[in-house]
Amino acid sequence: MSAVLGLNFHHDTSACLIVDGRIHAAEEERWSGIKHNRTTRKGILTSPTHALDWCLRSAGITADDIDHVWTPSMRPTSRHGSWEATEQTELAAMLPEALGKRLKLISHHTAHVLAGYLLSGEEHAAGLVIDAGGSALGPDTASGRERITGYDLRPHSIDRVHQVAPGIAPGPSGPERTHPSLGHLYRNLALRVIPPGNEAEGSMMALAAFGDPDRFYKELRELVHLGEDGFVRIAAPWGSHTPDIPLLVGDAVWTARSADSKSLDTRADLAAAAQRVFAEAVVHVARHLRRLTAARTLVFSGGCALNSHLNGTLAEQSGFENLFVAPAPHDAGTAVGAALYAWNYVLGHPMLPTPEDADWGPLPGPLPTTALPDGYRAVSGLGDRLVPAVAALLADHHVVGWVRGGMEFGPRALGHRSILAHPGEAAAKTRLNALKQRADFRPLAPLVLAEEADAWFLGDADPFMNRVVRARHCKSDRIPAVIHHDGTARLQTVSRGHSGVRPLLEEFHRLTGVPVLLNTSLNFKGTPILRTAEQAVAATVELGLDALVVENTLVLAPHVRIGTALPASTGTDSK
Repeated sequence: MSAVLGLNFHHDTSACLIVDGRIHAAEEERWSGIKHNRTTRKGILTSPTHALDWCLRSAGITADDIDHVWTPSMRPTSRHGSWEATEQTELAAMLPEALGKRLKLISHHTAHVLAGYLLSGEEHAAGLVIDAGGSALGPDTASGRERITGYDLRPHSIDRVHQVAPGIAPGPSGPERTHPSLGHLYRNLALRVIPPGNEAEGSMMALAAFGDPDRFYKELRELVHLGEDGFVRIAAPWGSHTPDIPLLVGDAVWTARSADSKSLDTRADLAAAAQRVFAEAVVHVARHLRRLTAARTLVFSGGCALNSHLNGTLAEQSGFENLFVAPAPHDAGTAVGAALYAWNYVLGHPMLPTPEDADWGPLPGPLPTTALPDGYRAVSGLGDRLVPAVAALLADHHVVGWVRGGMEFGPRALGHRSILAHPGEAAAKTRLNALKQRADFRPLAPLVLAEEADAWFLGDADPFMNRVVRARHCKSDRIPAVIHHDGTARLQTVSRGHSGVRPLLEEFHRLTGVPVLLNTSLNFKGTPILRTAEQAVAATVELGLDALVVENTLVLAPHVRIGTALPASTGTDSK
């Protein structure tokens, strides 16, 4: 038996265990209930205790059975060159002794890129990682941290071929250190556009579709200098985290505290310009990597790879023939990259197959049928009639919670912990955004039968909802609930290898002629995707969903008549 473990101790705390080629992976937020498992104090580490425990139980092994343990480094640099040993000691002390003594460090960006490359199925690829910041670049504090990193990747080599590091630029009070963090730049602008209490970056990306990018483009573009050989410099202080510093754009002062003081149209214009400037910078670096590596495929990872609109632009403009975005490009995915590094490069095993699903997490557990609220009914024993019953509910424009199989690893519901609806009426989007307390301008995503995608959408999507594509104009009016203002959609393809929602989507297609469902995550505003059957029932009641499926049991809300939900011959329903 071969077993390797990857861990991430920082925000998006996570664990990934690979045993004999099978991935078991989970995020600590799904137990803590705190989105991203983010701590309140900067630099405080958190052990993925529950996620690690689940991985071991799922695989049926103990800590003593694990051959290698790796984790990405995030410790700031030290002039004395002892930063790595200090961090390793600190992290090892947070683990059981059997794991702590095996713990080794890998760079944050290398873990990011391998979480994509080693699942891409590509022999040769260029790798690009862009985020707010990663590992220390060296013992000299002037070297700073990873911000933008390019790789030439092969099965037996990981070559770092491009690094954009901090620089010094003239400032009004003398030389100023500039940080080339496109992740910080985007977040700085998002905080000034999106009021507190909302997901700033994702909301700004959505709002950009409603704006005029030309209005503020020139002023924002002046903040970013793109030079030869993939060089990026961001004017100080906007390449570092600056939530409290006012930004003067368009003869107005923009601050995080006054984000909602300007009209939505004005904020949309700044969002559109920010998205354009951001995308131009990333494409600039990607084109340089294409020249450096001559690879046909670009693997993109890091927090900035969550920007699905950017990924659509990269696919069209980077010069690469193929784009592969890691199934979990955010920091939780570094645990996957660290584990894959041990599996492939340390133990020498071949690459794992490219996944068609990311159902690497825990099952939902039993449905608490005895604790259902008054009026709710649980129907079991449906067998093969369950999927047709749920497809009929969806075809009749009911909204259904769908909880089946292993939980998705990553920030997006992929058909295992989802809320599903008919995409044929725009009112479905309005209803769900209201239920989940989301801004009405935010789109909801479609999932589509993989073999039908080309007939309904333009451009290549993926199974992990990482890329925006355009809807075919001739089909848009049939699925308005999942088409954004600019005619795009963040599309998830569902292949025959998907273990959760594929049969339901096939049946819905048979009933309606539409191979598409609206899909959003089963959670509350500001919380992680919900993990357990008990949580799913509570969400169904509080959000006012019409029905819920937990594995092979159907739960119906009081207002849904059983005759409208089930075929003529039904199983026994119980409370």
